[in-house]
Amino acid sequence: MNTLLENWVLKLLGKRYLPTWLILILDLAIVGASFVFALLLLTDFSFYKIYSNSRLQVWGLLELTYGVSFVLFKSYEGAFRHTGVRDLMRLFLATLLALFLSFAVTRLAGASGYFEVKNITLSFLILQGFSFTLGVLGIRLFVKLMYSRYVLNTNNKNEVGILIYGAGTTGVTVRNAVKQDRNSGLVVVGFIDDNDKFVGKRIDGVKVYSFDEVFNREFILKNKVREVIWSIQSEAGTSFHKVGDSCLANNLSFHKVPNIKDWIGGSLSRKQLRRVKIEDLLNRTSISLENKLLNEFISNKCVLVTGAAGSIGSELCRQILYYKPKQLVIFDNGETALNDFILELNKHSKFANNVTCIIGDVTRENRVSEIFETYKPELVFHAAAYKHVPMMEVNAKEAVRVNVEGTRIVAEASVKYGTKKFVMISTDKAVNPTNVMGASKRAAEILVQNMSGKSETEFITTRFGNVLGSNGSVIPLFRRQIENRENVTVTHKDITRYFMTIPEACQLVFQAATMGNGGEIFVFDMGEPVKIYDLAVKMIKLSGLTLDTDIKIVETGLRSGEKLYEELLSNAENTLPTHHPKILIAKVRQYEDDQILPIYSNLNYAAFNGATDWEIVKLLKDLIPEYKSQNSIYEGLD
Repeated sequence: MNTLLENWVLKLLGKRYLPTWLILILDLAIVGASFVFALLLLTDFSFYKIYSNSRLQVWGLLELTYGVSFVLFKSYEGAFRHTGVRDLMRLFLATLLALFLSFAVTRLAGASGYFEVKNITLSFLILQGFSFTLGVLGIRLFVKLMYSRYVLNTNNKNEVGILIYGAGTTGVTVRNAVKQDRNSGLVVVGFIDDNDKFVGKRIDGVKVYSFDEVFNREFILKNKVREVIWSIQSEAGTSFHKVGDSCLANNLSFHKVPNIKDWIGGSLSRKQLRRVKIEDLLNRTSISLENKLLNEFISNKCVLVTGAAGSIGSELCRQILYYKPKQLVIFDNGETALNDFILELNKHSKFANNVTCIIGDVTRENRVSEIFETYKPELVFHAAAYKHVPMMEVNAKEAVRVNVEGTRIVAEASVKYGTKKFVMISTDKAVNPTNVMGASKRAAEILVQNMSGKSETEFITTRFGNVLGSNGSVIPLFRRQIENRENVTVTHKDITRYFMTIPEACQLVFQAATMGNGGEIFVFDMGEPVKIYDLAVKMIKLSGLTLDTDIKIVETGLRSGEKLYEELLSNAENTLPTHHPKILIAKVRQYEDDQILPIYSNLNYAAFNGATDWEIVKLLKDLIPEYKSQNSIYEGLD
């Protein structure tokens, strides 16, 4: 139960802020009290000696000078309970000004013969000013302490502990933001810092610990730690991943502070803290490419991006715009997605005049020709495609129509209208394909490569693995399932995939565009593949949930056409190095026109003239001998 003192503090401080006029009166009252206290010190606390008419006059003069100084510096506008450094600085400057004015005015009044000032020395005024400073600061800090102790920390029995990584300025700001959230039941139990000079010290009463001191079960249980907040602006280096892994191991949620420029109104609130994403903690080295030729390559040119509203296409557009193209033509058949993307771009007025939005389908040859004839793009990035494996397995005709025939239409338009470079976005599923989607992308690769060297247009292909956070990828699916407290579904416990971020994927596309001379298939050395089951476990733990208690992982079985392991290069292929150690050129089998053109002609006719999916897949297998179906009705064709 609360004591009488606690009840009184809660009743007093839980009310509205004091009006500014009342704070001004209180400060002026402290001026009077400090004046009396200074006189008592000088008279050895002889009360009968301190009274005189001249001293009453000086007291009135002090009240006047301090009042003027308070008004000039507006020292009374700060709330006691939120007193900060700026409030204290205003009070200090107001006191200095008041001392100067008091000394000047009393000397002027004494010289004029208005009253006796021989006892109002400079030392007396300094003593009075020092007494006032102690009094006014003491009251403010006392109220701040009481507010923090009895109002902000009302849930001590049920509070949850938080650790803040980084004991610098941002870390202290985070701590203050947590304190202001009165209803959260959260309390900062410690800072973590790598700097030994900070470890062991206290910041506003909160101790600074080393990493090893806090990430152990005893400390976590004793302090009821449930969350760690990364306050450092940079996430580079091993410390971030080390903290993330420790949070996963101890079932702690992990948040980070947004960039300072994104703080609302220049201040931070707890609601602005962002949960660390699994993409940040995959323990993979980010692939960084330096491409100094990009500005010259894109600047003042007309660029066309197909599939521009998709994950890869939209990021390509964002990055292209920063290189100041003469015109960026964004082409997609998704009305809503394209509209949302245009609204995003329109927020940046500098992009508005050189962006053209076009709705259309890459399989409509007349529409594509119309676009090329109007804008005559010098660079084409072809990202339009169907990419979902299970969906294409039961819609083989559409996979061929868009992924193969759509590619042919855009590629031939590029040749006809003099495009300098055509860059196609492919996938690791095109290597030794086991499904219709992968086979259709491999067919598109063969088509593009076969067109290379027959015109002025240079045809280049980029091939990479799964893109983190892209539309339809596994991470957004897991995130939705976890947020809805549904079972997290994994097709197989041993399934693995290569991953890269969307910016990395776009860097590969740009690098290929500048490096390629035509006919190459560029691939990344993407390091080690990631086990999808482990990915799901990490995401559950990052959400602060306990596996098999709060949420379960359920195996659903491999989907139609799905591989356990993806490849970037087939067994029959070898690679050539480039000037970048992470980028390779795949050497693939070359096809003669008389080998493939009849098959493409038959594919085109079948896709647009009512052939069955079975007939379509048979033609794909004739074109791509390494295409062997898995978990699919089409296994009978092998």
